[in-house]
Parts: sequence; structure tokens; C-alpha cells
Amino acid sequence: MAEQPRVFSIKDINRYIRMKLDSDQLLSDVWLRGEISNFTHHSSGHMYFTLKDKDSRLKCIMFASHNQHLPFIPREGTKVMARGNISVYERDGNYQFYATAMQPDGIGSLYLAYEQLKAKLESEGLFASERKRPIPKYPKAVGVITSPTGAAVRDIIITMQRRHPAVPVYVVPVLVQGTQAAPSIVKAIEMMNRFGEVDVLIVGRGGGSLEELWAFNEEKVARSIAASAIPVISAVGHETDFTIADFAADLRAATPTAAAELAVPHVLELQQQLSHLRSRMENALRHRVRSSREQLASVRRSPYFIHPRKYLLEQAERLDRLQEKLIGLARRKMERNRTSLAKLHAQLSGNHPGEKAAFSANRLQAASRRLEQAMLARVKHNRLQLIGTMKQLDALSPLKIMSRGYSLVYDEKEKRLIKTIQEVQPGDMIKVKLMDGQLECHVWSMRGES
Repeated sequence: MAEQPRVFSIKDINRYIRMKLDSDQLLSDVWLRGEISNFTHHSSGHMYFTLKDKDSRLKCIMFASHNQHLPFIPREGTKVMARGNISVYERDGNYQFYATAMQPDGIGSLYLAYEQLKAKLESEGLFASERKRPIPKYPKAVGVITSPTGAAVRDIIITMQRRHPAVPVYVVPVLVQGTQAAPSIVKAIEMMNRFGEVDVLIVGRGGGSLEELWAFNEEKVARSIAASAIPVISAVGHETDFTIADFAADLRAATPTAAAELAVPHVLELQQQLSHLRSRMENALRHRVRSSREQLASVRRSPYFIHPRKYLLEQAERLDRLQEKLIGLARRKMERNRTSLAKLHAQLSGNHPGEKAAFSANRLQAASRRLEQAMLARVKHNRLQLIGTMKQLDALSPLKIMSRGYSLVYDEKEKRLIKTIQEVQPGDMIKVKLMDGQLECHVWSMRGES
């Protein structure tokens, strides 16, 4: 019986291929040279593109963690050299290049990276003139950051010794070319800032090609120069060489020799300035002495010095007059104050609280007496009215009338007062109320008044 063939799933075979590629030593760390096409910078930060040459092409990806420190921004058509590994994207079954580093390829790409970094730092204000610090006119010490073996350090030291030998120069040797040059320069700038004994820094090197000067176009060097607390003079290459460091520095020198000339003044120039200042000071002193002598002579000619007793007598007489005037003014002032005080005393006496209280008490007693008299009169009047009213009521009382022989006649139930004979019939029972009692009567007959 024939052996059944082994069947793989697509996922399993893609994973197998990926493991094969990942275990390949050559493909795990490889450099590629090519031109970028189909470039996409995704919102996640990852870069997707294709590297191609005249014969073939390869899909590539560079994750954000690797591309955030690129010294340039990749574009369509940029020629680059990229480092990374080849692997398989299992879901699609495509093999692709996973870039971990990338740099421009050739001078044209370096110039592109230079222009892009320059535009970026300029937009951040790193080159703004308002943030440039002045270079001290008379530095106590100068720091030089450059190669210890190049012509630049020799030119700087010779120039400074010639111009101002009293100013000490501290040289910090660094690499000025190659991949380690930029970190070396940044470290030296930070060290000199911590050292704190120099007033100005010269950072530079001699001339060279664009690739040789590239360390001074690195972003970290430009930011380190801008962040330096010590003013920086850049001196990179020749007069026609402009680097990013030149824009970030506080002052650019065309050459290292020119940087030394800008860093310290010339001794002869200082001597000339001192001589000029000394001459100006002597002239000023002579003028001052001459002016003072003239003022002294004028004072001596003054009548106050010629006849001082006369001046003193005049002043004494003036003083006496002023004293008399002052005494008169003081007396009149005291008199006015005394008058005002008397008026105030009189006003206060008229409004003395004790007198006011006694007056009010008298008024209160008088009012009380009047009120009491009015109340007694009112009570008497009301009592008389009450007596009269009681007499009238007594006269109109039914009992009083009945005592004179009158009586009241009611029906049998005592609900109705009978006033005429028309209100009863023979045989009705009536009740007659007298002053001292009541009669129950039977009507036998009626006779009206004619």
C-alpha cells in the first residue's frame, strides 16, 4: 500500500518557511542598497516601502521604534542603505525586509538629509537670532573642542597665543570624523559645561568633504551646541563650508583661525585701547582740575568771602525779622484757637447731658399730671353718663310699669303676647303676668271699647 503524502496547512508551511529564513545567518543581519518606492508613513509610526534596483524589488517595513531616530525623512526615489533581516509575514505568505537602520546613500542623499534637518531645526527656532548669546569681550579662559592631531587645534592655539597669551586654553580632544564623532563632540560639550571654568567654547575642525564634515551635521551635535550654557563659536572647515552646527552656534567663524580671533581680543588692540582711555582720563582730569581752580577763584572773589561779617550781619537781621514774624503768626494763631475753643465750650455747655435730662424729667412730670387729670375727668364724665342711662333704663323697665298696675297677657303656651281682643276667642285659656306673679284665666266673654 502506497504511503500517504504529508499535507500541510498554509499557516504551517508559512511558519516553516519563516523559521527557515530566521535561522539563516546571512539573512538575519544584512545590508541592502536600493531606491525607495511606494513609501507610506503610517499613523502608527511604522514605515512601509519597497526597495528596488534596476533588476528587482523587495517589500520592506521599518517599525516606529527603529525609524524615530533617522537623521533624514525617507521620500519616494531616495537612495538608501538599509540594515535589517529577511523574514516572512505569515498571514500573507510574503517574505519582506525588516529594516532596523537606514542612511542616505551617496552625496545627493546626504545633502537631502542636511536640508531636511536644517528645515526641521529652523522650524523649532533653534537657529533664531534672538536666542544667540553674545561672546564675552574679555574671556578669562577658552575651551577648544576639536581633534588633537589636526591643523585646526594648532592654528587656534597659535592664534590665541599671538593675540592674548594670558588667556588659558583648555583643549578637549574629540573625534571629528566617523560614526563615533558626534557622540564624542556632544560628550565634550557637556563636560566643558560641567567644568565651568571657560567663558567661550570653540567647536570645530579643519576642512574636508561632506562625508568627513558630517558629524557637525548630526542633530545631536546641533542640539548640544544650542543647549550649552557657555556661548559657542563654530569653526568647521573652510569659509564655504556651512554645517548645521554653524547655524546652531552663537557665532560662526569661517575658519578655526578666525574663531580664535573672535574668541579673544588682541593684546596690542587692548594696549591701544588702554592708551586711548588713559589719554582721555588724563585730559578729563586736567579739565576737571582747571575747572575746579576757576570755581575756587570765583568763590574767592565772592563778596561773601571778601566781607563775611557784613554778610553775617545781614543774615542775622533777616533772621530777627523772620523770628518776629513767626512769633506774631504764632500769637494770632493761638488767639484764633482760644476763640474757637470758647465757642465750642459754650456749645457744649448748652447741650450738657445732665441739663438735658433734668429738662426732659420736668416735661415728663407735667405731662403725667395732665394725663392723670384728663383720666379723672373722663372717669367722672363716664360715671355721670352711666347713672343717667341707668335711670332711663329703670324708667322703661316692664316691672317698673307693672308696679303701676299694668299687666301682660299671653296665650296659653306663653308664646304670643295678646294685645287686642281680636286675638282670643271665648273659651280660650290665657295667662296674665302681674308684678308679683301670674294668673291663669278662662275667657268667658269679650267686650270691645266703643
